[in-house]
Amino acid sequence: MRLFRVFFLLAALFHALSPAFASEHTLRFADVHALQFYLRWSPGCEPLISAHRGGPLPGFPENCIATFEKSLQSAPCIIECDVGRTADSVLVLMHDRTVDRTTNATGQLDSLTWDQVRTLRLRDAVGAISEYSIPTLADALEWAKQRTILTIDLKGGVSPAEVIPLIVAMEAEHCAVLITYTLEQALAAYALHPELMISVTVRNEDELNRLLEAGLSPRRLVAFVGVSEPSPDLYRQLHQLGIRAILGTMGNLDNRAEKRGGRVYQNLLKNGADIIATDRVQPVAEAINRHLAQTSGGSRR
Repeated sequence: MRLFRVFFLLAALFHALSPAFASEHTLRFADVHALQFYLRWSPGCEPLISAHRGGPLPGFPENCIATFEKSLQSAPCIIECDVGRTADSVLVLMHDRTVDRTTNATGQLDSLTWDQVRTLRLRDAVGAISEYSIPTLADALEWAKQRTILTIDLKGGVSPAEVIPLIVAMEAEHCAVLITYTLEQALAAYALHPELMISVTVRNEDELNRLLEAGLSPRRLVAFVGVSEPSPDLYRQLHQLGIRAILGTMGNLDNRAEKRGGRVYQNLLKNGADIIATDRVQPVAEAINRHLAQTSGGSRR
């Protein structure tokens, strides 16, 4: 009985000390092969959210680990983040070439050292200075392990050759997807690490055919189809290859959904989108639950 009480008290203490983690929706994978299997398209696979720049909100800045945690409280999200480089070659989460828009300082990111960057404070979604600082990519990868998938967008001239060795060194291949925009970028990433998952831009049949002719394995790919709906034929071709389609709704489609309601997102899912990349995590999570309730008789918690 005494042992049971000790166990109960320790469990209660752990819960009290880690409420954010306890409330998260997590996506956990044993290795890169488990991640590959999960991201393959198959009939009936559940839709996913990709939180654009982590899903910023008032009080929660873009490309900030606290914001990532906030998004995971709404749904099991993929977290899209941006990577830039400081003057002393530290990889940090930053979308812009300058720190002007997103922090309490000004200047080119690549002219500031990490010791300077680490003292800055991030601005939130409405421009208010927050308590949060700029994380390194290493911080984000460590956080993502056993929590979710990071899709890593290279900014400011950062190359796959800089990012992939860090992913490998941190044994984070099971929680990382590298975003590429050109065939050359995709081939460079594939040559460096053939097992790593890659997000490729596929807006039409010609772009898909070029990727396949270049020898990229469909099992390593997810496809970003753009920020407007592609043809139904493109969705069909991707699905026949087992490739999930990411549709970017940030911008026009998110604005349309804000005015017209969640049915906008539900229609995008019905038309073939598998992953919705959005600035509006909570409304998309609600739309996915309604979509699942209509198509399978249940909803995701």
